[in-house]
Amino acid sequence: MVSVNGKPRQGWAGLCNVSFGFFGIQIGFALQNANMSRVFQSLGSSIDDLAALWIAAPLTGLLVQPIIGHISDRTWLGRLGRRRPYFLAGALLAAASLVAMPTSTGLLMAALLLWTLDASLNVAMEPFRAFVGDMLRRDQHTIGYGVQTAFIGAGAVIGSLFPYLLDHLGVSNVAPPGALPDTVRISFQVGAALLLGAVLWTVVSTREYSPEEQRRFALEDPDDAPPPFPPATRLADRSPLTGLLWIAAGAVIALGVHHWQLEKELYLLAALKAAYGLAVIGAIALARKGRSASLLAGIVGDFAGMPPLMKRLALVQFFSWSALFIMWIHTTPVVALYQFGASSPTSPAYQQAGNWVGVLFSVYNGVAALAALVLLPVLSKRLGKVRTHALCLTLGAAGFGGFLVIRDPVLLIASEVGIGIAWASILAMPYAILASNLPQHKLGVYMGLFNVFVVLPQLLVATVMGSIMKAFFPGEPIWTMAFAAVTLLVAALAALRLAADEHGPA
Repeated sequence: MVSVNGKPRQGWAGLCNVSFGFFGIQIGFALQNANMSRVFQSLGSSIDDLAALWIAAPLTGLLVQPIIGHISDRTWLGRLGRRRPYFLAGALLAAASLVAMPTSTGLLMAALLLWTLDASLNVAMEPFRAFVGDMLRRDQHTIGYGVQTAFIGAGAVIGSLFPYLLDHLGVSNVAPPGALPDTVRISFQVGAALLLGAVLWTVVSTREYSPEEQRRFALEDPDDAPPPFPPATRLADRSPLTGLLWIAAGAVIALGVHHWQLEKELYLLAALKAAYGLAVIGAIALARKGRSASLLAGIVGDFAGMPPLMKRLALVQFFSWSALFIMWIHTTPVVALYQFGASSPTSPAYQQAGNWVGVLFSVYNGVAALAALVLLPVLSKRLGKVRTHALCLTLGAAGFGGFLVIRDPVLLIASEVGIGIAWASILAMPYAILASNLPQHKLGVYMGLFNVFVVLPQLLVATVMGSIMKAFFPGEPIWTMAFAAVTLLVAALAALRLAADEHGPA
């Protein structure tokens, strides 16, 4: 590290140590994303039920990340620091879940383990987003999140390729009905070991700046402070009527689902709206009793007091992650049916398609790793972070469009290049923009709250996409890729509206 006024400037070794744990975390996410539809279908799930089974993953992120962000902002455990205790706890739980997943004997067990796995990964992941902002100066935020994205891409490549490589090494890729092949079982076990080892590397190789050091850095180098931050909305001055309106909205949705006999998963959206209404009412009551710093009041108050730039960036995230979740759920059945001609998950061709999807996912993640280090820093200096993000999202939309016309599975690699560039930008640019525009003492909770706009579109896709496909495109999952392309184009247009609000160095 080179010493300057304020935070030290990190060299490449420091940049890598700060984010190396994300390499292991993403191995866990890649194994989950590329294989859980395969796991569920192998255990007896129909394609129409996949989205409902995937609900566990985004729901845990919605609950876990704001809580961990709020708590970690207020944590200091001596030598272990502020964020690292959560890295370690999450990695231990996630590794145990990965080892247990292939032993699932039924859909219920697999769904519960997915819930546990995703919650644990989120406990470890959320503080890593804030950790980059904690450790780096503003003028290193883009490269810092770029290095983090490179490790995410590298971890995802390895995690996605495990079953494919094991198959080519002679490990059995077939299993009797109701069981998983050895390629999946061994992949999850090795992934658990790599996840834990990578997180331990970051825990051991880094030293966090104490709260006193952070305050001193801000005084020594005012240029490293974020732009002026608007005061949060005072909860004590708000009316509980706001919460009642949210509850009423949830009730209306529930009644509509019952009346029109819509998919039962839509009840979850109704429950979430009602739950947020109850949270608002409870937070206002706590604030009026002088307990504004409590967990509930703090999170609700910070959510209500988000800066305008974060609110507009949230819209971009919403549409971006809608496309990604469509991809994770539906790529395996789409490739199996349209490129391999397989509709039954018990057929050898379906298992081959599942392995090839792992290869495709490794391609887009490998492209993301390279783009984060080579392409994004160059483009952001020339175009700015926001316009760079819009361009990359457009390339991703073109990649999804390729699925509509390509029938050779090898040629789908070209589509994955565009998706990989978009993925690199989605993982890096919004967080670089936020870290340069948020107050240091609230970085954890706002990074966690920003995840709400990652999770909500996933819940929407999981609850609504099945109904849309049944109603308009029964037996034609290829149209999910068209939905993904359109949502990324909408995200790109929303990003362009942010250009006038962009602050901070590239």
